[in-house]
Amino acid sequence: MSLAPRVVLVHRTTEYEELVARHGTHGQAAFFLSSRGRDIAEVAERHRRTRQALTEVAAAIPLTWRQTRVERADLDRFLFAPEDVVVVAGQDGLVANVAKYLAGQPVLGIDTDPGRNPGVLVRHRPEDAGPLLAATQSGGVRCDELIMVEAVADDTQRLVALNEIYLGAVGHQTARYRLGLEDDGGVVEAQASSGVLIGTGTGATGWIRSVWQERGGRLRLPSPTEERLLWFVREAWPSPATGTSLVAGELAAAHRLHLTVESERLVAFGDGMETDAVELTWGQTLRVGVCRERLRLVG
Repeated sequence: MSLAPRVVLVHRTTEYEELVARHGTHGQAAFFLSSRGRDIAEVAERHRRTRQALTEVAAAIPLTWRQTRVERADLDRFLFAPEDVVVVAGQDGLVANVAKYLAGQPVLGIDTDPGRNPGVLVRHRPEDAGPLLAATQSGGVRCDELIMVEAVADDTQRLVALNEIYLGAVGHQTARYRLGLEDDGGVVEAQASSGVLIGTGTGATGWIRSVWQERGGRLRLPSPTEERLLWFVREAWPSPATGTSLVAGELAAAHRLHLTVESERLVAFGDGMETDAVELTWGQTLRVGVCRERLRLVG
């Protein structure tokens, strides 16, 4: 007998909950915000809308299905199953946070605060959850196969991200490394910079886009489903020992960016999750390119 589908409802702690946890009471949180020119009423209202959306989505889950909830901070300790249907209720960034832990499960993004979120990844409203959940089992739902980026170190550490992967030094120190493109005639350049950013078409709506605009937009931005990445070196520093000729480019599906660490410690992390980083030391190598897995996002 096959198991009934399980809905995994992913959410994150609201700003209101964080404030009350930090200051003890609603009143103390209100005083703290008022001292900084903010009104707690707006924060509390967004909290109310989020909780209402979570309640509405949970009520739309068929009674014969299983369900569970996981908070953003617990994602790295949660085990997703093949039969799961993942419902992400919150901001676009929360979809990116969960993507790296999945293996083909359909993801339904629910916008809990319409008008405040861009809605690139959380495309649906809470009232849409019921029909869309049913459609994931009947085959009547369209899923976009979003490209992800992966980084693999020579010690088998692996990092996957939906938007972008950043390699750089801890804090604001200079990152030193040797950079080259595999199958590019062995051209390698020693560099000192603020780090290297490698992103997808989904990431082209965020951090990658800001760097792309600063560089004049000469490279064509990929679409979210296109097997092509863009990479940029941030603030490369020219010196007798370091160059600035390899500072931007594209990576097709079969190509990899190759980096060899020449600092005591560099880190690579994806989608802004600095707490879940790959740590690298002098002489280690990192290969970055298109990931074989895709995020199946309900359209």
